Amino acid sequence: MSEQSLLQRIMKTNLVLQIAAGILLGVLLFLVSPDAAGSSAILGKLFVNALRAVAPILVLVLVAAAIASQKPGESAALKPVVTLYLFGTFAAAFLAVLMSTLFPTILTLSVTDLNLEAPQGVGQVLNNLLFKLIDNPVNALISANYIGILVWGVALGMGLRHSAETTRKTFTDMADVITGIVRVVIRFAPLGILGLVAGNLAESGLDALMGYAHILFVLLGSMLIMALVVNPMIVWSRNRENPYPIVFTALRESGITAFFTRSSAANIPVNLALCERLGLDKKTYAVSIPLGATINMGGAAITITVLTLAAVNTLNINVDLPTALLLSVVAALSAAGASGVAGGSLLLIPLSCSLFGIPDEIAMQVVAVGFVISVLQDSAETALNSSTDVVFTAAVSGHQSA
Repeated sequence: MSEQSLLQRIMKTNLVLQIAAGILLGVLLFLVSPDAAGSSAILGKLFVNALRAVAPILVLVLVAAAIASQKPGESAALKPVVTLYLFGTFAAAFLAVLMSTLFPTILTLSVTDLNLEAPQGVGQVLNNLLFKLIDNPVNALISANYIGILVWGVALGMGLRHSAETTRKTFTDMADVITGIVRVVIRFAPLGILGLVAGNLAESGLDALMGYAHILFVLLGSMLIMALVVNPMIVWSRNRENPYPIVFTALRESGITAFFTRSSAANIPVNLALCERLGLDKKTYAVSIPLGATINMGGAAITITVLTLAAVNTLNINVDLPTALLLSVVAALSAAGASGVAGGSLLLIPLSCSLFGIPDEIAMQVVAVGFVISVLQDSAETALNSSTDVVFTAAVSGHQSA
C-alpha cells in the first residue's frame, strides 16, 4: 500500500519538476562517479528508443483524426483568423531559420559509422521529398518515413470525412489511445533525461551543457522576438493600430498561465474568459480560441525548426534559401499537427529532419536533447502559442482597451 501511495505521488508530481530533478541528478552523478554516469546512459537509450517506437504511429493517427474531425461550412468570419494563424506559424518557422543561421548550434550526437550524404541544394531535397511522398504506408511506418506517413495521414483523414460519424469517432478514439501511450512514455522522461545528461557528460565533459544552453538561448530568443516584434507587426499590418496593448494583455493574462500549465488546451477557458472581458465577437472567439489551441503553433514551429537546423549544422549539411523556405513550410504544417501532450512538438522533429536525409536514429537523439531543455522550452512555447490565439482573434474581431 505504501509503495502504491509512493507511485501515485510520483505520478501526480509536476513533470517539469521531475525533469529538472533528472537533469540535476545526471550532473551530480557525473561529478560523483563518471563511470556510473557512463553506465546510466542506457536509461537515455531506452527512452530514445521508446520515442522512436511510438512517434510514427502517433503522426499517422493524429493527422488523420484531425482532418477527419473538421466540419465543412464553418463561419466565414473565421477565415481571416485562420489565415493569421497559418501565416504566423510560417513566420515563426522562418524566424527560427534566421536565428539558427545567426547563432548556429553544434550538438553532441552519436553519428559514428553512419554514411550520410548531404543533399546538394533544394533540387535534391525535392527529389528526396517526391519519392518519400509515394512510399508504401507499411514501409513508411517501419522505416519512420515521416513524409510518407504525413501523406497517408492526410489521405486517410480526407477519406474519413465522408465516412459515418461512428467511424470518425472510432478514429478519434484511436488518436486518444495513442496520445495516452505517448503520455506514459513521457512520464519516463525524468529517468531518460538523467541517463542522457549523465551519459553525454561522461562522453563529452561539461562542454555538453554549453550546447544545451546555446540552443535554449536560440529557442527562447526566437520566441521572445516572435511575441514582441513579429506578432505586433502582423497585427499592425492588418489594422494599422498600435498592437502592443493587446499583445501585453495577452502575454500577461494568457501567456503567464500557459507557461505554468504547459497546455494550450488547458488554457482555453482562460483565453475564452479574456476574450469576453475584452469585448470580442463571441461568434468568432468561441470557435477561434479552441481552433487556435490546435493549429496556431508558432512556438512549436520554432522548436521544430531550431532543433532540426541544429542537427543539420552538426552534420555539416548546407542549407540554401529555397531549402530554408521549404523547411519553414514543413515545420509550420508539422507544428499544426503537434500532439497536445507536453513535448508533443518534439516528436515531429524527425519529419523535418527527413527533408535532409537525416536518419531516424539521429533525429531521435535531437528529440532527446529537446526533452533535456523542455523544462523551459515547452513552457515558453505554450505561452507563445496560447497568447497568440488571443492576439490574432482580437486583430480580426476588434477589441476594447484592457
